[in-house]
Amino acid sequence: MKDQTKKKAKEAALYLAGFLLLIIFAWLSRINPILVFLLFFMLAYIKIVEFKKPRKTSILHLGLLFTVGLAFIMFVKRHTNISPYYIPISAISMLSVVLFSSIEWALLLSISLSLLLGLVFNGDIYAASIMFMGCLAGIFSVYKVRQRYKVLQAGLWVGLTMIILLFIVSYRQHIGIMSLYSFNILPAFVNGILSAFIVAGSLPVFEFLFNVVTNISLLELSDFNHPLLKRMVLEAPGTYHHSLLVGNLAEVAAEAVNANALLARVGAYYHDIGKLEKPEYFLENQGKTSSRHEQLKASISKLVIVNHVKDGVALAKKHKINSAIIDFIEQHHGTSLVFYFYIRALEETKVKDEVKEDIFRYNGPKPQTKETAIVLLADSVEAACRALESPDAQRIEEVVHTVINNKFIDGQLEECDLTLKDLNKIAKTFIHILSAVYHSRIGYPEIKSENNAKEPAKKNQDKPSQDKKSSL
Repeated sequence: MKDQTKKKAKEAALYLAGFLLLIIFAWLSRINPILVFLLFFMLAYIKIVEFKKPRKTSILHLGLLFTVGLAFIMFVKRHTNISPYYIPISAISMLSVVLFSSIEWALLLSISLSLLLGLVFNGDIYAASIMFMGCLAGIFSVYKVRQRYKVLQAGLWVGLTMIILLFIVSYRQHIGIMSLYSFNILPAFVNGILSAFIVAGSLPVFEFLFNVVTNISLLELSDFNHPLLKRMVLEAPGTYHHSLLVGNLAEVAAEAVNANALLARVGAYYHDIGKLEKPEYFLENQGKTSSRHEQLKASISKLVIVNHVKDGVALAKKHKINSAIIDFIEQHHGTSLVFYFYIRALEETKVKDEVKEDIFRYNGPKPQTKETAIVLLADSVEAACRALESPDAQRIEEVVHTVINNKFIDGQLEECDLTLKDLNKIAKTFIHILSAVYHSRIGYPEIKSENNAKEPAKKNQDKPSQDKKSSL
């Protein structure tokens, strides 16, 4: 209770400090204080409503974007005589939706900046409305965008939308076409193109400043030519293929519960990179050789297994992987028990009380988001199903439900937003995919050769043999 009170007090102090800084900024910049109060109450509204947003984003980030948009407006008004339609406030809305994947935040920014523009330029309601519609076109054009060229297309849509609305306004107000072209259409077109280039050029900067990862960056990380993934193919091929399957499971499950599917898939690709430090100590990379753990005590083996999380974080930071991906490395085991070596430790000692369960647990933290929780479940389920000697649909279903129930009972999912309904959907998707991956195969019959010796039939025969004895 005391910790919560301290947290709230600290948060209130930050808001107060931010408000005072805004007042000082307004005084130094000679900006109307009404605009500052508008910004402050907009941020307070966001905090009260608590829109859905990705982890590690802050309303201060939104405030910075708003301030940039406001600076555009005030600079054009005070230092130039150009048309307000040149002001690229749609770039702010597009940046917001690309960075935070939140249409609500982008809409709030669009409404605020459009109204401010109309207010600053002598209460021009038409300009405010047209700019807002341009922002809308940009928002819905870049929502969940995955290719950079789509941003340029969005800029064209912004300009086209504003031009169409200008024609409608000119028709209603009986403005001449030449006058309209000279003062409004060209600025509107330039606005869209300029907005696109601002978004494309500044996106990496804002990703770094806000410490967020966008879909575009995630696709770049999913490139299998990334040094870490290439190392995994060569040095830990078993872990590599395990990570691919976990990625497929996580992506489909995330889609089923409306989580970020791309983030879940890419996070799964990197969740086990720590095994690159000692790949031979992990079963999937051992092949037919004997296990390295046979010569080690259970406590030492546990340290080797648990340390792959710490090693993975170190490797990710060395290669400057975004913290959103590092979360998957840290949280994909939560505080789970290293059950196999815990049992071995109990068998190795005569005094059972000396073996503490807490010592044989991962350090955590537990999954904090839907995406990291889904990867934790996919990782455990895939490993359990791969260990089955003769997997079939019924056994896979039993294993999936058992693993998910055990993780739930163990408290590994208590710090994320997954509901029981979500877990049911996740289980269904896991069962569907794993049943297809580990499907039972037909038993090929044996055939007799001419000397009556038995020979196995070819399993991968694309065409029927010309020999009548082996024809299908």
